[in-house]
Amino acid sequence: MRLKAYEGRPAAVTRAGRDAVNAAMIRHWCEAMGDTNPAYSGPDAIAPPTMLQAWTMSGLTGRPGRAHAYDELLGLLDEAGYTSVVATDCEQEYLRPLRPGDEITFDSVVESVSERKMTKLGTGYFVTTRMDIHVGPDLAGTHRFRILKYTPRPPAGRSRPDRDRQQKPARPRPVVNRDNAGFWEGVRHRRLLIQRCTDCGTLRHPWLPGCSACGGPDWDTVEACGEGTVYSYVVMHHPPFSAFDPPYAVGLIELSEGVRMIGNVLGVPCDKVRIGMPVRLEFHEYDEELVLPVWRAPEAEEAVA
Repeated sequence: MRLKAYEGRPAAVTRAGRDAVNAAMIRHWCEAMGDTNPAYSGPDAIAPPTMLQAWTMSGLTGRPGRAHAYDELLGLLDEAGYTSVVATDCEQEYLRPLRPGDEITFDSVVESVSERKMTKLGTGYFVTTRMDIHVGPDLAGTHRFRILKYTPRPPAGRSRPDRDRQQKPARPRPVVNRDNAGFWEGVRHRRLLIQRCTDCGTLRHPWLPGCSACGGPDWDTVEACGEGTVYSYVVMHHPPFSAFDPPYAVGLIELSEGVRMIGNVLGVPCDKVRIGMPVRLEFHEYDEELVLPVWRAPEAEEAVA
C-alpha cells in the first residue's frame, strides 16, 4: 500500500527544547494541576513525568517544523478525499526522570498508518506519530499521537434534502481505555465517580492506574455530590467544527471533593462565566449513544451549547 511507505519516515525535523528543564515551569505545572507530590520540589526535584511533551513545545510564536514526508502523506490523504481530521488519543512512556538543568532534544517519525477503517465519524486512516525525547544520548521518553484522517459519514435516516442540510455531524466520542473505562461506565449510569487511593485515601481525576501521591496501585471510587465552582475557563471560538455551536464556555471545574475536571459551562451566556462561579452537575444526552457530564450555573436555565 502506498501509504505504508511513509512508515518510519520523519514527521518533524530534529530540534532542541526551547528551554532547559527548570523549576519555574515545574512549579507552574504543579500549581495548575493541583499536584503537591514532594518529589517535584526541593533540591532533588524531578519534573512530573506527564510534563514530557511540555519541554518540546515552541509556544505561541512557532511550532516544530513538519518534515516533507509527513506533509506529503497528509496531502495524499487530502487528495483522496480524506480531508477531515480529529485527534483520537495520545500515550506517553517514561524511561528516565527529567531534572532541572536537563537539555532535551526531540525528533518525530511516522510510526504507523492503519488500513482503511470504518468509524462512526466516517471512513479514513489512523496516522500515528512517535516523538522521542532525549537528554544527551539517553532516551528519556516517547510520546505517541494518533489522528484520524477521514471522509465524514453523511447523516443517516434523513430523506428530505432540507433536513440533510440541517443535520449536524455526531460529536466526537471520548477515548475510552482500560484506565478510564470505569469513569465512562459511571457517566453512562449518570454517576460521576472519582478514584480514591485505598492506601492513602487521596482522590484523583482524571483516572490513572496509580496514585500520584503515594504510588499505590489499588483504588476504589467515591461518587461526586455534583457541586463545584469554576476554577478557570476559556471561551471557544475557533477552530470551527460543525458538531459544535461556538462560542461556548469550557471550564476547569473544582469539585467540592477537591479534584478538578473539564466540562462545558451552561446556564449563562459564555461571556458571563466567571472564576469562582458556583455550578452544579448535569448529564446531557447528545444522541442515543453519547452522555457527557456538563456544569450548569444555577442562575438560569438555557439551552445546551
